Amino acid sequence: MQFENQNIEFKQIWKDEFLKHICAFANTKGGKVFIGLNDNGSIVGISNMKKLLEDIPNKTVQLLGLVVDIEPCTQNQKDYLIINVNQSTTPISYKGRYYVRSGSTIQELKQNDLQQFILKKLGKTFDELPADFATLDDIDETAVNRFVQKSTKINRLAINTEKDNLETILSNLRLINENGNLRNAAILLFGKNPLRFFSSVSFRIGRFRESHHNLIFQDVVEGNIFDMPEKIMQILKSKYLVKPISYKGMQRLETLEYPEEALREAILNAIIHKDYTGVHIQLSVYDDKLILWNSGKLPNEISIEQLKGKHPSIPRNKLIADVFFKAGYIEAWGRGINKIVAGFEEAKLPEPSFEIHAGGVQITMYKDLDMVVLSNNKLEILNGGINGGINGGINGGINEALQSLLSIIKLNPGINANQIKDINNVPQRTIERWLNELKKMKLIEFKGSKKTGGYFNI
Repeated sequence: MQFENQNIEFKQIWKDEFLKHICAFANTKGGKVFIGLNDNGSIVGISNMKKLLEDIPNKTVQLLGLVVDIEPCTQNQKDYLIINVNQSTTPISYKGRYYVRSGSTIQELKQNDLQQFILKKLGKTFDELPADFATLDDIDETAVNRFVQKSTKINRLAINTEKDNLETILSNLRLINENGNLRNAAILLFGKNPLRFFSSVSFRIGRFRESHHNLIFQDVVEGNIFDMPEKIMQILKSKYLVKPISYKGMQRLETLEYPEEALREAILNAIIHKDYTGVHIQLSVYDDKLILWNSGKLPNEISIEQLKGKHPSIPRNKLIADVFFKAGYIEAWGRGINKIVAGFEEAKLPEPSFEIHAGGVQITMYKDLDMVVLSNNKLEILNGGINGGINGGINGGINEALQSLLSIIKLNPGINANQIKDINNVPQRTIERWLNELKKMKLIEFKGSKKTGGYFNI
């Protein structure tokens, strides 16, 4: 007994609407449509074989633009047909609609899925398309210069690239097409205001309690995607994640509650492989985990399980991936997921989970439960008070910078101004001004001797 599957469809009689199935097979991996078989694959026979041998080829040519091979067959004095459909190298539509095969069913492609399907059939990616109405004036030249400096430093671009003008650099990166138009990748990577061209070029971070219904505070990171990863990491370190100080002998250690390089790799993957016709990237920060989601399904050639093993690199956005590779941010051989898993394994943390969710890829990263208490302390500071003792001061108008500073002092009792400067990456004069403001509000106190440096406590 045979069963319908990805490549086989059974029909007892022929109806013209079954051209949808031929269309779906052609748009996927090809297949066979049996006419004269029931759903169980048993032959029931047809009475009009001669007519169908003429009608079906004519209709597939007229309505689908396809030439199919039809086999007339007879078994136990029952006639049936096998319509052999090859995979098409170009998109095939039936009455203006596009269908693909998914298991034993057919699915109509719409909106973003349809656009991605057509681009793939044409051998193009979204970032290769021309950016309508964009000119060199829309490019942030300082961002391009930062890229060139990083790339030449690691020898992925020639040293003399720094002498080239902006147009030459973009052309050599294939960010300008053969007609002299900027491609989408140019604006996404280095645009002064990419949101003017693409509505989803943003990265949203939200801090939640137990569920996604309980949003406490959030940030939206916008601008070009080349600078975006660093902006995101800075915000995470200063506002969302803790980095307690410890010592190994005389060595001062600061380890983020999540393995930093693995987290950075996950953020880079989300930005590089995002479907920029979809919605914004979302990073949800909970007490015990991070959930990172970006729009865009995996390529059909790769499953979630294959992602964790050795697999070819099939970037959704070829040009974007190439620029990040040249800058040294990623590897070219599809090792991103492996690096994330290895980073958590090395940190002795649970392996992140990967899943297809809501039309995108979602990664859930878990942390050491001992760190949950520290995160909650920081959250209380940012959300309006330290253990209920300073609610009045914070609710009375303390800004985010001072909240961040309070969190550092709370999580690192006995820290001095120089150490705070190193963590926050803020000039020391600014740190001292913030400290004075907190002292005036009687939220912190200075202890020790100024001659020996002294330190701060809540």
